[in-house]
Amino acid sequence: MSRRPHRSRKNQRLALIVGGLAFLGIAAALVLTAFEDSVVFFFSPTDLAAKPIDPERRIRIGGLVEEGSVARGPGDGEIRFLVTDGTTTLPVRFVGVLPDLFREGQGVVAQGRLAGATFEADEVLAKHDETYMPPEVADALKKQGHWQPESAAKGKGS
Repeated sequence: MSRRPHRSRKNQRLALIVGGLAFLGIAAALVLTAFEDSVVFFFSPTDLAAKPIDPERRIRIGGLVEEGSVARGPGDGEIRFLVTDGTTTLPVRFVGVLPDLFREGQGVVAQGRLAGATFEADEVLAKHDETYMPPEVADALKKQGHWQPESAAKGKGS
């Protein structure tokens, strides 16, 4: 009659710890994979010009709506405008109703996909009062050196 080898408590504990760590690693990988599709990254127009983005990837862009660039498109409810960070300008196409606070020369964040050289926005967010600029837009303008000091004092109250 053969006997099964007896495992020591130390080996059992080690096997349990290794199994637990493997389980946690697999669970973390599954959670990160699930979140990857819902995470939306922010880019300035200069960032987009510098690095290619997968056209299927949902992103946010931000900057200032360029003066004199807002135009109604040929389609029903279509609006076209330019977003700039002071260095690079990106054309945006949006079909829908713009927020009441959307204006030329104001900060804006648009969410959607890059289609060639035009950003196809499915959501446009405008600042909510005169002293607020979306943090992503303010950071992008600071990074490009186009942040105005008087605007910075106003933006701190957000």
